[in-house]
Amino acid sequence: MSPYLNRIKPWVSVICTCYNHEAYVEQALQSVVDQNYPNVELIVIDNGSSDRSAERIAAFVELHPGIRFIKNPINLGLNRAFNQGLSLAEGRYVIDLSADDVLLPSRISQQTALFEELAGPYAVVFSNAAYIDEAGKTTAIHYAVDANGRARTEVPSGNVFKHILESYFICTPTMMMRRDVLNELGGYDESLAYEDFDFWVRSSRRYHYAYLDEVLTLKRRLSSSLSTQVVLPDNQLLSSSLAICYKAFDECACSAEYQALSRRIQKFIRKAFYAEQFELASQFGQLLQHIERPNLLTSIILKLSRLHLPVNSLYRHYIKWNPRPHSAYPQVKLV
Repeated sequence: MSPYLNRIKPWVSVICTCYNHEAYVEQALQSVVDQNYPNVELIVIDNGSSDRSAERIAAFVELHPGIRFIKNPINLGLNRAFNQGLSLAEGRYVIDLSADDVLLPSRISQQTALFEELAGPYAVVFSNAAYIDEAGKTTAIHYAVDANGRARTEVPSGNVFKHILESYFICTPTMMMRRDVLNELGGYDESLAYEDFDFWVRSSRRYHYAYLDEVLTLKRRLSSSLSTQVVLPDNQLLSSSLAICYKAFDECACSAEYQALSRRIQKFIRKAFYAEQFELASQFGQLLQHIERPNLLTSIILKLSRLHLPVNSLYRHYIKWNPRPHSAYPQVKLV
């Protein structure tokens, strides 16, 4: 990469991780190729797919030989696969792209332009997103928008550490991140089952985030998505969440931050109870005790956890008919 070109139009590295996304990976890759920004490198990692994903990627790379392609013989986990790509990335900025999501054509140019205008310790630019289903139909918008396409609510920017603890207000695939910050943090934590909450906690304590009020990404919601697995009794997401909450506890610096973490921990206690991970619910409760006494509802749930009640099946039926978005920010559903 020419240092001269990098000063004019900084290079952006898109790291696309794929696991059994044969139906969507070509569209994801094509959305990177179709960007209206000139300096983009694309690194693709097939993480041990058992379908024809690797074949689809290989065929695409034949048409676009500048793409770097890593084919893992087994699934190494999302975080380790991303770090493989990060070790090769040379761009000033990085996008973590799942092989079932889609970048809109001006995504990189708009986010890069904002990054280059920002002063101070900004490490992340994120934006709004549209949710799509398996067929590509738009079903919702992450932040509800007005007639002009602008978010109806104020989205946190700047120092967002407390907001990170309060809710999943960021649509993860919309983020563009500084590569030097990712490297400083050692990439994603490979001991964890997922990446975003941990990255938010570690980076937002030291750096600022900026919100770009545009829908620039299509986030695909699938029944097999990682976020849907949190209700399963054998999921590893909640144990990772406990480890991240301990990291967040060490980073809290004021009562408001501790209170925000307390509310998040109590949500995780409920999730662990519904997933029948009763010992984990107790461990979350022990961490909560370092901040404050559990409220009445949480105390009841912690006591019920000792009884090992078979609640998971009922809970999964409940959420099937009463789905709730992960973000605490309003979303508008499209019909």
